[in-house]
Amino acid sequence: MTIPKRNIVIISIIALMVVSGTLIYTYFLIPDLDTNTDYVLHIHSDEGESIAEIYRERRYFIPHHKIPDHVMKAFIAIEDRRFYAHNGFDIKGILRALHRNIAAGTVVEGGSTITQQLAKLLLKNHERRISRKIKEMFLTARLELTQSKNEILGMYLNLAYFGERAYGIEAAARTYFNKSTDRLTIAEAALLAALQKAPNRYSPIRNTIRAEARRKIVLNLMKAYGFITKEEYDAALEEPLPRKIYVHRRYEAPYFAELLRQQLGRKYGAHLYTSGFHVYSTIDTALQSAAEQAVRKGVRDIEMRTKRGVQAALVAIDMHTGAIKAMVGGTDFKTTQFNRATMALRQPGSAFKPFVYAAALERGMSCTDRVLDIPISLPDPDKGGMWSPKNHSWAYYGNVTLKTALSLSLNAATVRLAHDIGMESVCETAMRCGIRSTLRPRPSAALGTYEVTLLDLTASYIALATGKKIVPLTYTIITDRNGKVIERTKPLSQQVFPEHVVKQMKVLLRAVVESGTGGKALSVQRTVYGKTGTTDDASDAWFIGFDDTMAVGVWVGRDDHTTIGYYESGSETALPIWVDFMRKVKH
Repeated sequence: MTIPKRNIVIISIIALMVVSGTLIYTYFLIPDLDTNTDYVLHIHSDEGESIAEIYRERRYFIPHHKIPDHVMKAFIAIEDRRFYAHNGFDIKGILRALHRNIAAGTVVEGGSTITQQLAKLLLKNHERRISRKIKEMFLTARLELTQSKNEILGMYLNLAYFGERAYGIEAAARTYFNKSTDRLTIAEAALLAALQKAPNRYSPIRNTIRAEARRKIVLNLMKAYGFITKEEYDAALEEPLPRKIYVHRRYEAPYFAELLRQQLGRKYGAHLYTSGFHVYSTIDTALQSAAEQAVRKGVRDIEMRTKRGVQAALVAIDMHTGAIKAMVGGTDFKTTQFNRATMALRQPGSAFKPFVYAAALERGMSCTDRVLDIPISLPDPDKGGMWSPKNHSWAYYGNVTLKTALSLSLNAATVRLAHDIGMESVCETAMRCGIRSTLRPRPSAALGTYEVTLLDLTASYIALATGKKIVPLTYTIITDRNGKVIERTKPLSQQVFPEHVVKQMKVLLRAVVESGTGGKALSVQRTVYGKTGTTDDASDAWFIGFDDTMAVGVWVGRDDHTTIGYYESGSETALPIWVDFMRKVKH
C-alpha cells in the first residue's frame, strides 16, 4: 500500500509538532537556578555574631570570586580539564573517555562536563528517563549561555556533596579542616576534589589509604596541567590527611532561635531554607548569657528546698525599640523545646493587678486616693453564688491608698477598685497595653485568673512604664546569601496612656519595691519598678519589672500546673532570678 505524498507531509508536520511541543514543554519544566537548593539560615546577634545555624542540608554559600584559584583548578584537573574550552558539551572528552573505557574493559573515566554535572545537581532527579536527559541538555545550554565559566564552577562547588553531611565546598572545608574555603591549602583542595567521585569510599576518616591515593591522582593532574609547580606538588604530598571531622553547629539562645525560625517560616515559607538568609536578630549575647545563668541558678536554688521538676522562663525587652534582648524558655532546650516564654499560657496572679490601677488612674483617680480593704463578696457569673476573695495574710487594712493597696498586693482592695471602675474597663486597658489572650469581665479577673504568656505580660508593662504599647521585635535586618537586604524592621508603638498616668504608675510600682512584696529588688542598687505575682496554689510565680531602659519578666512554675512548693511565691522564686539578671545589666 502506497501512502500518498500529501499524507506523508501531514504526518511529518504532526510528528515535528509533537517533538517540538515535547521539547518546549520539557524546557519550561526546568527549575530556576537559585530556587532549588538548600542553604544554611544564619542567625546573628545584634552585634553581628553568629548565634545559630538552621538547615535541612548543611550548605554555606560562598561566592565564586572568594574561592581561591588553586581550589578551582583542583576540581578542573580531576573533573573537567577542558572546562574553559568547551561550551558545556565536550565531544573530545566524551571520545577520550569512551576510548579509555573500552581499553580498560570497564568505566574508568566519565565524559560529562562540570556544567553537565551542575545541571544534574540542579535538577535533583536521578531517574533514567529520556525526558531527564533532555532537561539536562537544555539546562546545560542555558547555564553556558547565561553564566560565566567561573559562575558555573562556583555554583557547582556550592552544590556538590562531600560526605559527612557536608554540602558545598564551604561546609566541606569547615567539616574536614575547620577552616573557610579561602584558607584551603593545595593539598586540602586536592583532597576535597578527590572526594567527588565517591565521598564515602574516599573519605579520609573512613579509609586513609584510598583517600591518600586519590588525592595523589589529583595532585599529579594538577602538576601535569601546569596548575602547580613541582615544589608545590612535593609539599602537598607531605601534608597529613585530616583525622577527624569538625561539626560546630551553632545554636545559642535556642528558644529564641526557634521562635525566630517559626516566625520567618510563616512569612517566607520554603525560601527560608533556599535563600541563604542572614538574619540580624535583636539578641544581646552578653544579656542572653546572663539570663541563662540566672535561670539555671534560680531553679537550682528552688529545687534545693522543694522537689525537682521546676521550670522557669525569662524575657528582656528594650523599652524604647521593643527589641527582645534575651529570652529563656526553659531550663534545658535539649530536653524540651516547649518555649514557656511564648507558648505557655499561665495565670499571672497579682502581676495582673497593675492594669486595674492603670484603669483607675485613667479615670481620674490618683495614687493617693483611697479604697476600702475589707471583706467583699460579689456574684460569680460562671459558677453561681457569691465569690469572696481573701487577702494573702488574711489581714485587712481598712481605708488604704491605692499606693498601699498595690504595694502590699491587697486582694480585697484591688477587687473592690476593679468593681468600682468596672471590670470591662480593666480588661480593655490590659488588652490595649498588649495582652492578647482572652479576658472576660469577671470579678476574679482583677486577681489575674485569666491566662497570659510571659512575653505578652512583659511587653504590656512597657506601656505602664512609657505610656506606649510597643510590638516586640526579634530581628532588624534580613539579607540573602549575596548580601542583598530583603527586609528591615522598625519599632512599632502606639500611645496608650498620657504622661500623668505613667508618672503615677511608676510611683505605685516603685512602692512595691520600696515597701511591698518586691523588696528584694532594692538590691539591684538603681531605681527599678515592678510587681510580684503568685497564684493561690503557688503553681505560678512571677516578677515583672523595669528600669529606665529595659522591661524584664520572669515566670516560675511546673509544666503540670502543680504547686512549686509550700510557701513559695513570686518574691521567693521569680524575683531572685530577676534580681540576679538585672545586676548584670550594664546601665
